Amino acid sequence: MAELTAAQHELATLIVESLNLEAVDPAKINPDAPLFDGELGLDSIDALEIALAVSKRYGFQLRSDHPDNKRIFASLRELSAFVEAHRGQG
Repeated sequence: MAELTAAQHELATLIVESLNLEAVDPAKINPDAPLFDGELGLDSIDALEIALAVSKRYGFQLRSDHPDNKRIFASLRELSAFVEAHRGQG
């Protein structure tokens, strides 16, 4: 499993905290594993919760109608890269 970058670990912690995934250690989330239909067992409602948490923490909206959502939410690595590219761009 790949080591998490600081940005990925911060985002993994945000996901774990916002979804109350008490049994999940953010440091052990595989950055390349699928966020949905994978070991975390996340669903579309969780995606909305993640989007809200990202909006509050990083100051920009993850829109439900974004054409690249499937790619953006594919893995922690993809989501983190998108967040890093857009944070602070309210």
